[in-house]
Amino acid sequence: MPVILYLWSFNRTKSLILKNLILLLAVILCGTSCTEQKKVDENSSLFVQTDGIRFSLGGRDLYFLGTNYWYGPALALMQDTVRGIGRLRIELDFLKAHGMTNLRICAAVEGSGIIQDVPRIEPVFQSAPGVFEVRNLRGLDIVLDEMARRDMKAVLFFSNNWEWSGGFLQYLSWNKIVDDSSFVRKMDWDRLRDEVSRFYSCAPCKQQYEAQVRAIIGHTNSINGRKYSEDPTVFAWQLANEPRPMRPAAIDAYKDWISQIAAVIKSLDTNHLLTIGVEGEIGTENIDVFKTIHSDKNIDYATIHIWPRNWAWYTDLDDEEQQTKVLRMTTDYIGKHADVMKAIGKPLVLEEFGYPRDGNSFEPAATTRARDRFYDNILQYWHRSKSQKEVLAGCNFWAFGGTARPIPGQKFRKPGDDFTGDPPMEEQGLYSVFDSDTSTWKVIEKYNGIK
Repeated sequence: MPVILYLWSFNRTKSLILKNLILLLAVILCGTSCTEQKKVDENSSLFVQTDGIRFSLGGRDLYFLGTNYWYGPALALMQDTVRGIGRLRIELDFLKAHGMTNLRICAAVEGSGIIQDVPRIEPVFQSAPGVFEVRNLRGLDIVLDEMARRDMKAVLFFSNNWEWSGGFLQYLSWNKIVDDSSFVRKMDWDRLRDEVSRFYSCAPCKQQYEAQVRAIIGHTNSINGRKYSEDPTVFAWQLANEPRPMRPAAIDAYKDWISQIAAVIKSLDTNHLLTIGVEGEIGTENIDVFKTIHSDKNIDYATIHIWPRNWAWYTDLDDEEQQTKVLRMTTDYIGKHADVMKAIGKPLVLEEFGYPRDGNSFEPAATTRARDRFYDNILQYWHRSKSQKEVLAGCNFWAFGGTARPIPGQKFRKPGDDFTGDPPMEEQGLYSVFDSDTSTWKVIEKYNGIK
């Protein structure tokens, strides 16, 4: 071989070897960082994220309407398939058809039996301290799988400030902070505040709650094999339904608990958003506490609830002047919290709001003129926020009653009755929006673009 040709061939070989070495080195150096970048890209397209004061999904802004559907897992476990999973599928189809893409669901019930003079909801998950009825999570497994098929998202709350699902009172009872006799009987409001406020300083109570959180986040769906922490059907985790300090003396312990458990949850699951589940300043004693707890780096967005009847914003449902005042107070309440969250730089969701039927009737046939006006006022605010890319990003009304109907002449739910959107301690039909409430659905459709 001529010397010139040999040198050319030798140099070309060295060049190829060098290029391959550089490529190999790049792959080695990329290593974990490339894997992490791929995970970030996947999260951007599959999991809901926050982008300042807005939610995003797949790189696009996300504004949503939805409802509270806390009883979904109970339907999925019923042996009667018509009243159970058959009803569940019909109702999910109905909600999807009406643009309801976000459902707020109870992830776990603690304990069983009568509590505060009412039967709590089902199915139980933590039946005794540290004892988890994992088979009962199959109900939630089914709901999440059915929602995934319909491209819907779920907000799952881990526990409850109120007794109808066991909640904080159950932990206090297990640890003898509340005696069993008063636990079963109805407490007056002052006594209830005193007792529940002790949850935040009860170390074993908080440990048992945390164990429940870990069991749920680490659970693998028995239907589709997805680990909950890796399931994009989950929109967000929520610490509890309406967790309140209950007494000003408990505020510091309350704030500490939120910060500590939020850090734990984020260490277990980096895919999903996390929120607290509060009602706003009415539930946190003052607006400064609301601001502080939502400024925590591990809390991704804020919630508020609005309950004009429960909060005595009116005394006469039929008084036009009082109802006009309610609308003004509602707008002001949203606006006050929207200002706080805009300053913090995180989204806001109005995840509970409810209003009685005309005449305070519990009958599905009763008209809903006052309620429809109340809904219209709220959804108009949300629609304006969506149009202007503002901070109020989502609304979930309380609550969907679906195809169920209250039993005539029976105000409160009994075991075995169909679930409506009203928990057992409330009159059945009080706040439920049934599939037959045509005028209310027309208001909803007006703002979510459903024809």
